[in-house]
Amino acid sequence: MDALAKSILDVADWITLHLTVWILIGAGLYLTIRSRAVQVRHFPSMVRATLGSRGGAAGGISSFQAFAISLAARVGVGNVFGVAAALLMGGPGAIFWMWVVALVGMATAFFEATLAQIFKVRASDGTFRGGPAFYMARGMRSRAMGAVFAVITVVTCAFVITSVQSNAVAGTLSAAFGQGANQPIPGLGDYSAAQLTVAGLIFVFTAMVIFGGIRTVARVTEWMAPIMALIYIAMVAVVCLLNIGRFGEVLGQILSSAFAPEPLVSGLGGGLLAAIINGTKRGLFSNEAGQGTAPNAAATATVAHPVQQGLIQSLGVFVDTIVVCTATAFVILIAGPDVWGAEGANPSNLTTLAVASELGAWTVVPMAILIFVLAFSSIIAAYVYSETNMSYLVSDSTAATWFVRVLSVCSATLGGLVSLDLVWNSVDIAMAVMTITNLVALVVLSAWGLGALRDYEAQRRAGVVSPVFSGVGNPHLPGDLPGEVWADRE
Repeated sequence: MDALAKSILDVADWITLHLTVWILIGAGLYLTIRSRAVQVRHFPSMVRATLGSRGGAAGGISSFQAFAISLAARVGVGNVFGVAAALLMGGPGAIFWMWVVALVGMATAFFEATLAQIFKVRASDGTFRGGPAFYMARGMRSRAMGAVFAVITVVTCAFVITSVQSNAVAGTLSAAFGQGANQPIPGLGDYSAAQLTVAGLIFVFTAMVIFGGIRTVARVTEWMAPIMALIYIAMVAVVCLLNIGRFGEVLGQILSSAFAPEPLVSGLGGGLLAAIINGTKRGLFSNEAGQGTAPNAAATATVAHPVQQGLIQSLGVFVDTIVVCTATAFVILIAGPDVWGAEGANPSNLTTLAVASELGAWTVVPMAILIFVLAFSSIIAAYVYSETNMSYLVSDSTAATWFVRVLSVCSATLGGLVSLDLVWNSVDIAMAVMTITNLVALVVLSAWGLGALRDYEAQRRAGVVSPVFSGVGNPHLPGDLPGEVWADRE
């Protein structure tokens, strides 16, 4: 099994270096140029749109709730374990490549969220469904391509991501329980009291929320995602402020290692190829820009114009990587080689060890609780993505909906009990396939996203405070949109 896991990791690294990194950055640059750097020009609009996005849902899911769902998925263990893994295997330079992925990814996120809104459909419960599978089928007229993407997404989100998130948090919480709680219980195989407790907590909390459906997830993440992100940012910000004098030193390590042929920092991995591979993989796993998962949440929002949600989702990439991931990286780099090279240091505990080294051992338990909430939020967000894509495959099927809910809860619970090296390594391949397929669709359909952006900008120049979108007879679009969602916008 270890040999298979290693082989899969080698394949994932090859795909990342030779395909994903070039397609991801290339598509992001293409969309950035065509939109005249929408992520830069409209950054103030992103902030304003997000701050004013709690209302206007008309009984559906608000723009802010949809943003919170995707933020819950983004600000998860990828910000804690992903950054640590990138540093351990790719060195400080990996953070630079995470920044690159994020900056061009903001344009990618804008287009995928806008397209998700443009081509969304209304579900039987009155809410909206959409995402890559839908804009592939309705925009590219390729039902088969949409089906392939939907199947991969259902499997990846309902099984792989949920189990990976719970597996990661189980390791951290088990360590926080102490050695006594991690001894195998007689008669229960290798399972310890800590493992069973973590698995039980994951089962209870995920079942309570996921069995309530997408509306329940939206209501929970609306308050939980911003709060948990702010608490985590506040904790790492304290460490950064206490060491503000070392800001230049840490920044220098990141920039000098980004293009170095060999590792420059003792105790961490590195080298140019390692930095690119790990920065790209972990950046994508963290902010999801271009991956095609976040648009499934973006499509659920009730908004007057697709660009409104595109701007909000683009800001989510900035918050996730440029703010949260960077803060995590600074904390780890500030901690120094005594923490990086400590016996037992690994991606699952490195951030916790770094915070504890600066603020004290008392932070271990709060960090464990916070990581549990981070993982939990990502699990329920992944469920939304899988149910949306299942609704594409089997429209309005109650049995299919409950299958996804049960699968998500079961895989999350089991992930807290078993070793998932094989699954951890497989997730990079699954996300690479999703990303490449989605980016092809984004480039092909970019004229629709650009048309919506021009329509939004034209209305704002005309003095319209809240632009309203029409999918029929709109001179900025390549044609009329199918369906009734945007057909009559008085």
